Amino acid sequence: MITDFHTHLFPPLFREKRDHLVHEDPAFRSIYSFPEARLASAEDLLRSMDDNGVQRSVVFGFPWEKADLYARHNDYILESIHQYPDRLTGFCAFSPLATGGAREAERCLDQGLSGVGELAVYGSGLTWEVVCTLKDVMDLCAHLNVPFLLHTNEPVGHAYPGKTPNTLKEIYDFVRAYPDNRIVLAHWGGGLLFYGLMKKEVREALKNVWFDTAASPFLYTPDIYRIAGEIVGSEKILFGSDYPLIRPERYFKEMSSAGLSLEQMNQIKGLNAARLLEG
Repeated sequence: MITDFHTHLFPPLFREKRDHLVHEDPAFRSIYSFPEARLASAEDLLRSMDDNGVQRSVVFGFPWEKADLYARHNDYILESIHQYPDRLTGFCAFSPLATGGAREAERCLDQGLSGVGELAVYGSGLTWEVVCTLKDVMDLCAHLNVPFLLHTNEPVGHAYPGKTPNTLKEIYDFVRAYPDNRIVLAHWGGGLLFYGLMKKEVREALKNVWFDTAASPFLYTPDIYRIAGEIVGSEKILFGSDYPLIRPERYFKEMSSAGLSLEQMNQIKGLNAARLLEG
């Protein structure tokens, strides 16, 4: 079964009021003020899944800072997973800087969501203040044994909407701060996985960390699949499309061109996600 571990959905009102929302949240504005940045519904995603042979998707919203926005968005994710329980698995999202994040996570997990994410701070990056602010959320996730998905990005290379000023040390400090949590680092962990080659400390620190492939065709050559598998193991890689950013078929073509075995392809495209979600 193919599982897309990284997709974004928006409720009808948010899609209709997009021009208003860009003035409500600077992070949302930094990504979605561009007309080419699509806002998709659950039904849009399901059509794409059917077209690309994807059986299940992990869905989440946007890390809003205002409580009324993140609660309304999470409610739509809850509605979507209850409407399509055989196709969608939901995560709870809010800004790490938002007040009430832990309470919102508890509410959403109690009502049927399966994890927390994709969380991000698009302005300041992953500062130590942000890491500490998430303690209650991380404690909750560890207690319930649910995954936590964090936005990361490479600290070098070209600029693009949504690229944060995070550093590899910040990402690494976050992982080390919460060794008991099952953490998914989006966008290949910003390249942190390459340090899995180090002889001391890092490999142990990454034992409960997975890496998703979101936006990979925009960032890396297809060799990333083979090289990442050699460093951290193919069992730690999760196919994520960042829908509606890129169609899944583009990822599948790159995986094939990287020379992966059928077993590795099956792990990345779904088996790893199933094991992680099962706990």
